[in-house]
Amino acid sequence: MNFLKAFLTSCLGTLVAFVVLIAGIMLIFSVSGGDEVIVNENSVLRLDLDAQIIETEKEDPFGNLPIFGPATPKAIGLAQLRQTIANAKTDSKIQGIFLNVSYPLTGYSVIEEIRQAIIDFRSGGKWVVAYSEVMTEPAYYLASAADKVYLNPEGEMEFNGLAIEISFFKRLFDKLEIKPEIFRVGEYKSAVEPFMLEKMSDANRLQLTEMIESIYDHVLTRISESRNIPKEKLTEISDKMLVRNASLAVEHGLVDSLLYQDQVEKELKNRLSLEADKEIEFIKYSKYKRSFSTYKDSKNEIAVIVAEGTILPGKAGSGQEVIGSESFSKEIRKARENDKVKAIVVRINSPGGSSLASDVMWREIKLTTKVKPVIASMSDYAASGGYYMAMGCDTIVAQPHTITGSIGVFSVLYDASGFLSNKIGITSEELKTGEIGELFTLSRPLTPAEKEIWQKRTDEVYETFTSKAAEGRKMTQDNIKKVASGRVWTGAQAKERGLVDIIGSFEDAVEVAANAAGVKDDYKVRFYPQYTPSFFEQLLDQFDEEDAQVKILKEQLGENYYLYQQWKNVKSYEGIQARMPFEMKIH
Repeated sequence: MNFLKAFLTSCLGTLVAFVVLIAGIMLIFSVSGGDEVIVNENSVLRLDLDAQIIETEKEDPFGNLPIFGPATPKAIGLAQLRQTIANAKTDSKIQGIFLNVSYPLTGYSVIEEIRQAIIDFRSGGKWVVAYSEVMTEPAYYLASAADKVYLNPEGEMEFNGLAIEISFFKRLFDKLEIKPEIFRVGEYKSAVEPFMLEKMSDANRLQLTEMIESIYDHVLTRISESRNIPKEKLTEISDKMLVRNASLAVEHGLVDSLLYQDQVEKELKNRLSLEADKEIEFIKYSKYKRSFSTYKDSKNEIAVIVAEGTILPGKAGSGQEVIGSESFSKEIRKARENDKVKAIVVRINSPGGSSLASDVMWREIKLTTKVKPVIASMSDYAASGGYYMAMGCDTIVAQPHTITGSIGVFSVLYDASGFLSNKIGITSEELKTGEIGELFTLSRPLTPAEKEIWQKRTDEVYETFTSKAAEGRKMTQDNIKKVASGRVWTGAQAKERGLVDIIGSFEDAVEVAANAAGVKDDYKVRFYPQYTPSFFEQLLDQFDEEDAQVKILKEQLGENYYLYQQWKNVKSYEGIQARMPFEMKIH
């Protein structure tokens, strides 16, 4: 009896402690998240953009609570960042922007969107000052939109053109005695090259060279406009790497002055007419974005459905960097059936994925275009399966830097019989009722008849892809195939070849949608999906083992986390895929 009483007392004590803990967390959350944000007069909006920049933010109220370990930099939503800069433009309390950026974790199309927002901010008569101790190539491209660009006297600057890195796994597979069995259509569909080659094919080298040259040409053009430096001179500086230290950056006009942090603050005080002993009223992005509302009273809605990540069948859970065909289809159906939604913008940032999942989403898009306008807005990537989604829309809007096209398919299976038998001592035997055995197998090589089945199926999917692309772009299938074959294009190149309608920003896509719906003077923009997990769901997510491991890996690996993602993605290549022809990092 004493044991039972002690046991029950212990359980009750634990329960009470847990309730107190939950109540305490809720109190902290309510206090930290519910305070009204007050913007002081003569303030400066501070943008620290050394973070991952995604399409739209996912709220995490527990991210900075000490009980969950050290805080990690939160991802910044492009949508929220644009809204924040736009609001600051008309806010009389904000005098200017202080931009601090060295390693923005995003692509050039997203940087172009932020850069344009900064230029628009300046058009309102306000100033932007950029400062950093280190400026990478993408960081400088963003900073070059500012009125003044300052660098630390001992700082470093990268301005020597773009480069692409691709990892190859053939030697690893050879050592492990794993043989990829590959089926593809199109000489440029080179997603499988890392598994079968030790270096790029000539076709892949050609398309990547032309792609980065197109991207960099636009980068130099825009820098030339903002810094008033002839493009030919910028090309020479970059090609010969004439800027090798901070002093040379000033000499060649890429930055305005070399200053330490205290000197930059003195410059800002002069702009603000502050006395030397007064503090600058900085307000950070994370705080300022809570000081205003983006609510607009309108009965007409432009729904923006965000499709970001790898395309996979099924649902996409909260926080996953994937596009689930089931989840996406549900969102677009809801928008189609909602009378308040007058038009839809599909915001695509995807290198592709499952061909079947891509086709499922294409179908929902096509059904929706019969009811209301659907406009595709391309971000960093809208390639292969990402383009599959876009080609179903009424109009396609892309940035010059967007990586798109890649109209092609491939299939990959793995013969791991050598690895299983020779490395770890596992053998197997298969029984079958007919000539064809298991088509998804690791334990043996495919037979010639099974290989023929896979190749025919891959060819059939390619025919479907190009046929539907031809329908969407109002071209013949033969003409589509001339720019297909898995070939990757920039947005600018795709526009020249009829794969894209308009070169423009997200705002341009929204404007096209509003005009098509006849509501250009009266509409509001709303982003989907808008799944907001409950307090307890978010709390439980903090204790999810897999999610915790990902957070730790991201923190430890930093910029090299993408290599881990590459290796993890290898196993998801099985089956018929509509993916970009490579996993790459442009820097």
